[in-house]
Amino acid sequence: MFIWRIEPVGQLWQDPLTKYTRINLMMTHISRLGISVLLLAALLLTGCASTENRQDPFESMNRAIFEFNEVLDDNVVEPVARGYRAVVPDPIEMVIGNFFSNLNDVVVVANSLLQLKFGDALASGTRVLINTTFGMLGMVDIASDISVASDIDISKRHEDFGQTLGHYGVPTGPYLVLPFLGPSSIRDATGIAVDGFFADPVTSIFLNDIPGVDLGYAVRTPVATGRVIDIRAQLLDEERILEEAALDKYEFMRNAYFQNRESLVNDGNATEIDYGEEDFEDDFEYGF
Repeated sequence: MFIWRIEPVGQLWQDPLTKYTRINLMMTHISRLGISVLLLAALLLTGCASTENRQDPFESMNRAIFEFNEVLDDNVVEPVARGYRAVVPDPIEMVIGNFFSNLNDVVVVANSLLQLKFGDALASGTRVLINTTFGMLGMVDIASDISVASDIDISKRHEDFGQTLGHYGVPTGPYLVLPFLGPSSIRDATGIAVDGFFADPVTSIFLNDIPGVDLGYAVRTPVATGRVIDIRAQLLDEERILEEAALDKYEFMRNAYFQNRESLVNDGNATEIDYGEEDFEDDFEYGF
């Protein structure tokens, strides 16, 4: 099952439920920008969608995609993750997770700068520098150890372009479940596309031509696949708890998604979620 992350701010790679949001590169050769554009185009064709739920006017479509993701996970992703967990020793799993966390810090730096959070950008940039050099390309999270052992706060942050848009007042928009990627929204689907296109070291087209480094599909695809498997493997222990806790798993994930994104956009300060429903409902009252 694909589940959006539920995490305290700054613990992207520590809270297991949060990691479901990054099951987003199963098919890295498919442009995330292209996926988002196709989905948004599909929405334009659903002008008669119900507005009974201002969060989720596309519930029928979303539930169908949710079921597709569940089937894919049950039959492909989860079995592979269980095999990975069975074969790879725990210390090696931790090393791999640290490596991917270090890659994510590049995205965090970019979006911290866009939000003018210069302190967070400096902290995350310092993390990248320390962990990439002294931490063997991020395989050892020395920066977090420094934070624990001193007053220097270079702990893990979480920023993405969806949060950047929210920071500047862009409403979340209606809920979406994206194929392969899981829970999202109009705003955050756009954020996924922008991060993937410009900032993510695994998918950004701007990192294709680094002198002496081949980051073509032959490198990007196995790295992206490894990231998916590593994230999913870390969720195996929490899956049973989620199954028992949620009567309607779809609804539980939707509510958790909005709560988590609200917390992240507001740096942990709860506010009323702005779905942009007034303009949205006006559009769908008459159709596009």
